[in-house]
Formats: sequence, structure tokens, C-alpha cells
Amino acid sequence: MPLDALGLALGAAVLHAGWNVLLRGSRDIEAATAATLSLGLILFAPVAVATWHVHAAAWPYVAASSALETAYFFLLVGAYRLRELSVVYPVARGSAPVLVLLGSAVVLGRTVSTGEAAGVCLVAAGVLLVRGLAHGASGIAAGLAIGVTIAAYTLVDKDGVKHASPLPYLELVLVLPAVASVAYVLARRGVAPLRAQPRVRILVSSVASFAAYLLVLAALRLAPAPAVSAVRETGVVVAAILAAVFLKERVTRARLLGAIGVAAGVALLALS
Repeated sequence: MPLDALGLALGAAVLHAGWNVLLRGSRDIEAATAATLSLGLILFAPVAVATWHVHAAAWPYVAASSALETAYFFLLVGAYRLRELSVVYPVARGSAPVLVLLGSAVVLGRTVSTGEAAGVCLVAAGVLLVRGLAHGASGIAAGLAIGVTIAAYTLVDKDGVKHASPLPYLELVLVLPAVASVAYVLARRGVAPLRAQPRVRILVSSVASFAAYLLVLAALRLAPAPAVSAVRETGVVVAAILAAVFLKERVTRARLLGAIGVAAGVALLALS
């Protein structure tokens, strides 16, 4: 994996873990998600227009990725209502590279190496540790559902970003999730929850979420999708630490060990 792609994916991992901690720590996750997406679109729109390059061939990918992102954000909000960040986040982000690898093998006919198979086993073991035998199935099911959407939009974006500049592509993809999230909050509770969001917190979350996605798109231009997806998911370790420090979530030794196992597994996938 090229070093520049590695750096981009690692940067995305840290940013993504950070904004997920901010989201999970919000009193109103639905409104926080809607505000984060809509503000991000507004903030990055001028740069997107200035760097606009979208070929006609990009539109099918934009449509597919946009639908998957919408599903992803609604699943994410629902999952964070059910379980702690330190359970949902590692399962969602840890399962994604495995699913990307399988998708690449099925769609592209890619051969799975011994190192990749070992990485898959490490990820699976880590996910089991994070879940814990005493936990119900709700958290892991929600995390896996999110993992499926992540894997799907990663594979779509890998080809889609070939036909457009990263930021304009990102703006177009996230229009539908932003509009859907805002409409959902407005229809159920009006504008008050959106206005009540802490401005600085939402600003940081917006910049971090868009920057993380943008770094991933840039990395996908330089390296294979399974490798990029794998390195990005090292954020599970960052998320576990941040959840313990800032959200005061109980991170047991088993969960922390599981998060490290997931990170080790995705590293093997990236290096294979």
C-alpha cells in the first residue's frame, strides 16, 4: 500500500472516530446527525464548486452511494440508541473491511491470500470479544448492518471517484442523507431540536466527518479498496479510548483486547 494512501486512511480513521464520539455523546443524536450533515454541506460547498469536475459517468455511482449513505446514517443513529459506542463502532467498522474483501473477491474475482484470511480471522475474533458473551444480539446486529452499508458504499466509491473530483463527488453523495435527516427531524419535532444543537460541537463534528470521508476518497484513488477500508478501521482503537475518556463508557479488558484484535486484523489485511 503506498505510504501516501496509508497516511490518508490513518488520518480518516482518527477523524472518523472523533466525530463518532461527538455524535454518541450528544443528548439528541438524531438532531446532531442532521445538523452535522447539513452544516458540512454548506461549509464545503464553495470549495466543491471551485474544484468542480463531475463526469456524466459518475452519476450512477453518486446515486448508489447516496442511497447507501442515507441507510448508513439512519442505521447509525438507531444503533447508538441501542448500545454503547465501544460496542457498535468496532463491530461496524471492523466488519466492513472483511465485507469489502469478500465483495472484491466476488465482484472482481480477486484471490484471497493467506495473510488476508488471517486478517479476517483476527477481525472476527476481535468482534466477538468486543461483543462479549453476556451481551444481547441487538448491538452486534446493528453494527453488522452498518458494516454492510460501509462495505457497499466503499466499493461503489472506489469506482465512482474515478469519474469526479473527490470533494464535488462527496457533496453530491451527501445531499440526500442531509436532506433526509433534516426532514425526519422537522417532521417529527420541528425546528427547535436543530436550533438547540451546540454550535461549536456541531462545527467540529461537521468538519471532521466531511474531512474523514474526503481523505478516504483520496486514498481510494491511490490504493485498492480492501486495503483502504482496512487501514481506516484502525479507528476502532481510537474510538474505544475516546469513549472511555470522554463518554465515561465502561471499556473492559475484553473490549479493549477485542478492539486491538480488530485493528491487528485490519492491519494484516492492509499489508497482505
